[in-house]
Amino acid sequence: MKVLVSDNLGEEGIKMFREAEGIEVDVNTGLSPDELKAIIEKYDGLVIRSATKVTEDLLSAAKNLKVVGRAGIGLDNVDIPAATKRGVVVMNTPTGNVVTTAEHAIGMMVSLSRNIPQGTLSLKSGRWDKKKLQGKELFNKVVGVIGFGKIGSIVADRARGLRMQVIVYDPFVNPEQVTKAGFENVTIDELFSRSDYITIHVPKLKETTGLVNKAGFEKMKDGVMIINCARGGIVNEADLYEALKSGKVGGAALDVFETEPPGMIPLIELDNVICTPHLGASTKEAQTNVAVQVADQIIDYLKNGTIRNAVNVPSVTGELLKRLGPYLFLGERMGCLQSQLICGALQEVSVEYAGDFQGLDLVPVTTAAIKGLLTPIVKDDVNFVNALVLAKDRGIRVTESTKAEPEDYINLITLKVVTTEMTSTVSGTIFGIKEARVVKINDFRLEMIPAGHAAIIQNLDQPGAIGSIGTTLGKHNINIARMTVGQEEEGNNNIIFLRTDTPVTAEAKEALETLPLVNWVLPLEL
Repeated sequence: MKVLVSDNLGEEGIKMFREAEGIEVDVNTGLSPDELKAIIEKYDGLVIRSATKVTEDLLSAAKNLKVVGRAGIGLDNVDIPAATKRGVVVMNTPTGNVVTTAEHAIGMMVSLSRNIPQGTLSLKSGRWDKKKLQGKELFNKVVGVIGFGKIGSIVADRARGLRMQVIVYDPFVNPEQVTKAGFENVTIDELFSRSDYITIHVPKLKETTGLVNKAGFEKMKDGVMIINCARGGIVNEADLYEALKSGKVGGAALDVFETEPPGMIPLIELDNVICTPHLGASTKEAQTNVAVQVADQIIDYLKNGTIRNAVNVPSVTGELLKRLGPYLFLGERMGCLQSQLICGALQEVSVEYAGDFQGLDLVPVTTAAIKGLLTPIVKDDVNFVNALVLAKDRGIRVTESTKAEPEDYINLITLKVVTTEMTSTVSGTIFGIKEARVVKINDFRLEMIPAGHAAIIQNLDQPGAIGSIGTTLGKHNINIARMTVGQEEEGNNNIIFLRTDTPVTAEAKEALETLPLVNWVLPLEL
């Protein structure tokens, strides 16, 4: 079997491939998309980092490809649905560089406080700017940590070691988990108003893009320090520039940018900004870790069929996967739907299986549901192997139960989620052999294909409601591909599920919610 390494990989990983019996490895980096497409048919495995783009076009030429392995976490450069459709396993290495990235954030915070880059530059320029570059102590300062995942929790621990006062904001982590770790859980507004330093450790999602912006800066202390070693775009760069120019923000340490490389943008020309070229994971140790992990995973899969850290397939045999496939898809989509229905920090998740599941082991389906629930929250950190572990680490209690008696369907999966603010229940089943359907959302019955662009609309059950919704969407050039109407079991409301050819925009949502018979609108991406 042949493996292609198309991006730079630590020598330790390449050595493992060369020493593996039955594996032949080629290292060919810097290929253009056309050059890679021309040779990819020869390979069973592909090892990448961030440079190679695994597109649907490339996958169409990869007739023998069985696995793609990312030496690192992020998979923005891989078309995962296209890979799944073609039976290609996509793996990453989610734990290889968390310590390195956390340490870089701490290093950036120290450097920012003590003007270390500026001091180095001034000395090398022949100056002695001792008075000009007076810094500040970290001791006893309040540091607000946004995001309490793997990296954020390490940063919080290291900051505590510096005798800083640590406060944490993460709406997706059970507050008890933060308190148990010895930190104070706060709201985002509390974090903004109390922090001397703010360090960011969340994935870039729709909800986190622009999370730190002009409105947030206005709530912060004068002279606050901002550190971003997560993803570019979480801090609005234009708003940060204005806050730095005005003195509202005392300084910023940036490892990531909205566009990378950023070029000579005005932001990095400011004297109170220090920056590095996305070095968070760039240490010898981290690159060795991810190289060894990805090589070990791919070798184990190609030789033994063992799947680890896969983001698109659970660790089960091929034969079982064929039978479980429809339920895995349904479970993951139900989890994804729930993540968009709920608000508040997750506390409990229960999965109930009712009816005839033909003796199948349903634990992978539970894992799929948890993965679907967590993916919009933690993005690439979660996969079919670590989903349940991540849930436990975040203080989420997961239970499952079965009962033989079917309800209204031959078999029914019910996913109940309890947060600090609400309880939400979604039920789904398989029609025929493999057609997944969501059939109930809380008190509403409907028939919903859980895929694609969608929206849920609650409206008053009165004449003219549906017509006004269709007309409004038409005015925004949004075509309805499918509409399902479900009635509230008790009450005067309907729930309408729409599948649309294009996403329901913020402007369309606002227009719909001004209609007299519409209560609320929730756009979905499934």
